[in-house]
Amino acid sequence: MKQLTLATVGFERYAKVTRRAAFLAEMERVVPWSALCALIEPFYPKPGNGRPPVGVERMLRIYFLQQWFNLSDPAVEEALYDSAAMRRFAGIDLGREPVRTRPRCAVFVTCWRGTISAGNCLTRCSGTWRRKG
Repeated sequence: MKQLTLATVGFERYAKVTRRAAFLAEMERVVPWSALCALIEPFYPKPGNGRPPVGVERMLRIYFLQQWFNLSDPAVEEALYDSAAMRRFAGIDLGREPVRTRPRCAVFVTCWRGTISAGNCLTRCSGTWRRKG
């Protein structure tokens, strides 16, 4: 586990759990991230030529943020800079790295849509949801 930087440690004396933060905490709990990443991993770009790809799980989480909050690529990047709850959900620490989504989101969506059917994804999720209650 990485040590937290000052960018992720809040100095707020009083904090409230927002609806967004509560929703993302629930999605963290119920979505089978490892199973979905395993579906995508064989088709995800490997390091080699060009910029190194962002991790599969991070891109999957950013993709889900786009879907849940109806965000375009530039809008999700802006939201990640603006919302600590979204950064925490996506695993981004601004003290270590910038938010890098464009043009990676487009590459990820192409990979996602070209290889994984929505039905297969939903089947994986619903099986996990049944086990978790």
